[in-house]
Amino acid sequence: MGKPHEERKEEIIRKTLELAADKGVTRLTTQAIADRVGIAQSTIFKHFKTRDAILGAAIKWISSQIFSLLEQTSKESSSPRERLHHLINRHLTLVSKHKGLPRLLFSDRLHLESPHLKKAVQQVMSTYMKRVSEIIREGIEEGQFRNDADPEETARCFVALLQGLIVRWSIFDFSFPIEKEGEELWRFLWSSLAPSQEEDRDPL
Repeated sequence: MGKPHEERKEEIIRKTLELAADKGVTRLTTQAIADRVGIAQSTIFKHFKTRDAILGAAIKWISSQIFSLLEQTSKESSSPRERLHHLINRHLTLVSKHKGLPRLLFSDRLHLESPHLKKAVQQVMSTYMKRVSEIIREGIEEGQFRNDADPEETARCFVALLQGLIVRWSIFDFSFPIEKEGEELWRFLWSSLAPSQEEDRDPL
């Protein structure tokens, strides 16, 4: 007896990300995905009509994981500074478990060949930056961040720093511990956000 529909779909998505990490997006054929899952190619088409439908579902699945992290971080800490710090750690831990994500997000397939997938990622990034800017704005209002920081500009820099680290990690074939460098990223970010009287304090 086959697996339930939603369980099989998530398995296909996870195996697609694994395959993207190992082989790159250009080799992501539906046959290769079926082989990785251990099912017939025809079974893939029972759940997804095309390869791009699988990639779109993968983007949607990862985005749901990321926004779940945002919600979890907000519930566990009332401090904007702690939330921002924990968000970096949890974001990088998530990416480290799904190495195919950067290979997909920075592929020609997404950037040049599929406007639909590109738009989906743009929407995720815009929402993510908005949520980060809200954390920063709250931190400014509470006096945890410097009062001359611009929330939107800082959120863009936050995302750029994260993306830059993730791209470098992917280019170097995941050969260094990305979570450790996430701590260095946080110390750099904190040095830019800390109110002058707190610059010498432990950045958590």
